[in-house]
Amino acid sequence: MIVNTKAIVFSTIKYGESDLIVKCYTQSSGLKTYLLRRILKSKKGKLKVSYFQPLTLIEIEANHKDKGTLESIREVKLSFLYKSLHTNILKSTLVIFMAEILSNSITQEEEDSTLFQFLENAFIWLDSNSEIANFHILFLLKLSKYLGFFPDSSSTNKPYFNLVEGNFQNFNTGKFCETGSVVVNLKEFFGIDFDAISQIKLKKNQRSNVLNLMLQYYQLHLHGFKKPKSLLVLNQLFE
Repeated sequence: MIVNTKAIVFSTIKYGESDLIVKCYTQSSGLKTYLLRRILKSKKGKLKVSYFQPLTLIEIEANHKDKGTLESIREVKLSFLYKSLHTNILKSTLVIFMAEILSNSITQEEEDSTLFQFLENAFIWLDSNSEIANFHILFLLKLSKYLGFFPDSSSTNKPYFNLVEGNFQNFNTGKFCETGSVVVNLKEFFGIDFDAISQIKLKKNQRSNVLNLMLQYYQLHLHGFKKPKSLLVLNQLFE
């Protein structure tokens, strides 16, 4: 079936001498994986490697057989032209980090227009703004809502955060209960949008601790989730 849809590039892997395997999150069909033949050697073809950088927003005409095999793309164009996402060193490192997060956490081959819209809007915001030091933490928190394990924020006045239950409570009930400054800092991210992240003033170690808490939360709620390899570089850049 020929499908015209927006898509977000998650990852690319070189296959053989001239092919690419590209994983995309599509607006019409959820996660799809495409085999792009001879794209690395063809200079006159309709498909250009530059369209398939991580988190690029594209529009594609694709052939979806929906049989669990690699699909194919017939035509592609940019849906949105980034100004700084792939050229600013901080943003490009965030891009690699988020692309790893998304590749590890989204597996559904089904339409989810609200998730797609969230991702599209988040990446356009990141491209357009400069105060981005806390972006990835709020992104992870908001993404958990679409993945089905957003923390219960009805009792954020309580001092303990139970990572297994995903709620705040008065007492320590097990090894996955956290309290102290890291929980206090985490609470600052509830109920805000990306425009407010510059108002959260965290030191480097505080930001790192909150990020590690969120990654641990993901590990507990997503089977097979692994911490991104780009985490070390990300922490160094936001010192």
